[in-house]
Amino acid sequence: MKKGGVILYPTDTVWGIGCDATNPEAVKRVYEIKRRDDSKALICLVDSEARLSRYVRNVAEVTWDMIELATRPLTVIFDNVTGLAPNLIAADGSAGLRITQEEFSKELCFRFQKPIVSTSANISGEPTPATFDEISDEIKNAVDYVVKYNRRCKEKHKPSSIVKIDASGKFQIIRE
Repeated sequence: MKKGGVILYPTDTVWGIGCDATNPEAVKRVYEIKRRDDSKALICLVDSEARLSRYVRNVAEVTWDMIELATRPLTVIFDNVTGLAPNLIAADGSAGLRITQEEFSKELCFRFQKPIVSTSANISGEPTPATFDEISDEIKNAVDYVVKYNRRCKEKHKPSSIVKIDASGKFQIIRE
């Protein structure tokens, strides 16, 4: 990822296609692999509140409560995001980030020391694969590296919940 590579990896939700979220060329490749319009947002993972705070200005206090009380992974769309690749930031200056609690993706984010793109491992418009075995060969062959960890897991996971929260704490549920 440090050289702009794209990976396929397990996350706290479904398997993800990932890259350095600060590298616009790597992000462009993810969009190309997914055949996704670059006007549609991609989510990023971070390992901690401290890392999140490096990329988001003015985090509303209610955000930390929502993250702490969430019963499943929660992605937050924040306003005034900075430091990510420009093609990850929406026209209104927002972007979606999630603090991962899953062991592997948390350690990956910690070691990488930057946000990592995390978008479902499917072609845009196709069903989201719930396990590694459901990921198409097209996706597996398009990335630079496929993580070996957790491939045999048959437990089916769902995508994260998504909320949009502005600096004042006003929020909107995007996906439950």
